[in-house]
Amino acid sequence: MTLSKRGIAIIKNFEGLRLNAYQDIAGVWTIGYGSTMHNNGRPIKPNDKLANEAQAELLLKSTLTNYVNTLNTVATVHLSQNQFDALVSFIFNVGTGAAKSSTLLKRLNTGDYRGAADQFLVWNKITDPYTGKKTASKTLTQRREQERALFLSE
Repeated sequence: MTLSKRGIAIIKNFEGLRLNAYQDIAGVWTIGYGSTMHNNGRPIKPNDKLANEAQAELLLKSTLTNYVNTLNTVATVHLSQNQFDALVSFIFNVGTGAAKSSTLLKRLNTGDYRGAADQFLVWNKITDPYTGKKTASKTLTQRREQERALFLSE
């Protein structure tokens, strides 16, 4: 499957556009529409800049390829387009390693779609870069609620 235009728009909306490198709420250096790596695999660093929105879109497209491929590899059940879009958004945000070992994916692959949907809501915490403690994030809570709603919609 491929990510739909709607799926890309959802990710862009959640991530927002920033042409200068910034640290996200978990302290990870990020640029464009939430990319943490350049096309060449080099991590985003302070003072990195993108020239314009078009460059940010190219970086996003390149970044998304990895997450789309991951989902196509690890999901063993049929997915609707909305489910696919919600799951790519989720994987984009939490990372492939975390997603692959998640209860969400395990429930999905047993055909427990409702159980998988409910697992989106568990992923609303960040590790505070200063204290190392897990804390709920209002932004992530909203994102997970929207991803879950998209996953459950037809």
